[in-house]
Amino acid sequence: MAFQDFDLISERRKTERQQKLKRRITIAVASTIILVLLVAAAVCAVVYKDRFYPNSSQHNNAPAAPHPAKPTVSPTEKAVKTICASTDYKQTCEDTLFKAVKANASALQPKDLLRASMSAILGGIDLAIQAGSSIHFDDRNNKVAFDVCMTLLGDAKEELNSSISSIDVKTGNAPDLNNWLSAVMSYQQSCIDAFPDGEIRSMLQKTLNTSKELTSNSLAMVSLSQVASFLGTNIKRRLLTKESGLNSLDEEGIPTWINQENRRILKANTTLQTPNVTVAKDGSGNFTTINAALAALPPVYDGRYVIYVKEGVYDETVVVTKKMVNITIYGDGSQKSIVTGSKNFVDGVPTFLTATFAAEGDGFIAQSIGFRNTAGPEKHQAVALRVQSDRAIFVNCRMEGYQDTLYAQTHRQYYRSCYITGTVDFIFGDAAAVFQNCMIYVRKPMDNQQNIVTAQGRVDKRETTGIVLQSCRILADDTLEPVKGQIKSYLGRPWKEYSRTIVMETEIGDFIHPEGYMPWTGDFALSTLYYAEYNNKGPGSQTSARVKWPGYKGLIKKDEALKYTYIVKCGWKFEDFSKRAAGELPH
Repeated sequence: MAFQDFDLISERRKTERQQKLKRRITIAVASTIILVLLVAAAVCAVVYKDRFYPNSSQHNNAPAAPHPAKPTVSPTEKAVKTICASTDYKQTCEDTLFKAVKANASALQPKDLLRASMSAILGGIDLAIQAGSSIHFDDRNNKVAFDVCMTLLGDAKEELNSSISSIDVKTGNAPDLNNWLSAVMSYQQSCIDAFPDGEIRSMLQKTLNTSKELTSNSLAMVSLSQVASFLGTNIKRRLLTKESGLNSLDEEGIPTWINQENRRILKANTTLQTPNVTVAKDGSGNFTTINAALAALPPVYDGRYVIYVKEGVYDETVVVTKKMVNITIYGDGSQKSIVTGSKNFVDGVPTFLTATFAAEGDGFIAQSIGFRNTAGPEKHQAVALRVQSDRAIFVNCRMEGYQDTLYAQTHRQYYRSCYITGTVDFIFGDAAAVFQNCMIYVRKPMDNQQNIVTAQGRVDKRETTGIVLQSCRILADDTLEPVKGQIKSYLGRPWKEYSRTIVMETEIGDFIHPEGYMPWTGDFALSTLYYAEYNNKGPGSQTSARVKWPGYKGLIKKDEALKYTYIVKCGWKFEDFSKRAAGELPH
């Protein structure tokens, strides 16, 4: 065989071996694929049976693997998350309420959660009191400020306890709870404000931060329509029904919280009341000073206690304490029976304590009497009248001062046909205060000052507070008139972040600056305040050149103004005011 034949045979055998190897590889690959497909089919069958025949026996009768259970939400957790959903400080709300319900698993009702939130405020205030009591004061001013702060926190605790108790014993008391909680918020901020910038103020601000958040949250809870049932009233319906209560009003628009006895006095516009005691400087009465008459009050008295103050100037600092409820003081006229003083900030007295007359006891009424602070503009903050009383009424009264004349501090207040005069921020505070038919006269300030009529101090947007000036006259007095072109005068400025003021149906003099309002400092509160005007008259009422702040609403329409008039007439439902201002209710 030739070599070339051998090569051909070898090549043929080599080719045959390669073909056999290829067949073997193909068979192996095919077998593997088939095996994989069989396994996959088996798995699919198992899954199919598990899904559609969960009770069938498979996998050698082994039980099917259990599916992970979906997490369940307990009724307690659901209740807490629901009531906290509309609050501004949700984490604080949830942390507090979960802790409360853990200690008391039965606390599932909305009223129990509200009570727990309010009780937590008490705890936060107690912490601030404990922290403050450990401070050693070398500076007299700080010590006096601390005493003021502790007084205010004590008032907050007292009203919180009353609020918590009222949840059980009263129905339909959402307006009262809003009122009390708004005051509690204001007390805490006023405690902080008592101190100048520094370490003590910063410490108190930090300590009270959580309790202020809880106060805001509690206000939000009270306003929730979902929890209205526990208060015995349909809050949502009341907010949205403008006509509610209007049919029972008299034509003078007296707030509905004023009882029939006081309503008759207001409508008659008379001071002919039978006094329990008489104060007279000339000795012709039971006492020669107002303080002596108050000191002699019976410890328990059923009804209204009336003190008649005869004509005269009474130079004394008067405090109608919180224990002195339902007190009426009336005089012979606002320029005849006058209480006067001159305490002021420059002489080292905190603004809170400069008041010539302070009304703290609920249900206070003053009629035909004057309140003065004669410290003068150079002494800066010098209060003539401070009002902390809830449901306070002032009729035909006179408040005279310069800076900070009238401190409408907290709660619901009604001023009718009063004469109020001052320079800087002379109607200020965080009350729900309505002024009707009042004469507001602006005086000449110091050369380096400007005039501001109002400085409303709403701290939190949940507070049901604000100032309404309705059917008043805002004019320059005889001292300002000759120099009114040299001094800038404004309707208001925002003392606190959510400052709220409405000026409506009021005559505004030409001395008011065209911008109408001035900032407190920088852009503070310009986006969060609520200022509005309606149907005012006079040369100072033109709004074309008013400030362009986001919070200034300008001229509101008639239907909107009627809602604010409704606030005035129906007892100042400022929760309506709050929600409309925030855009939460239709206009």
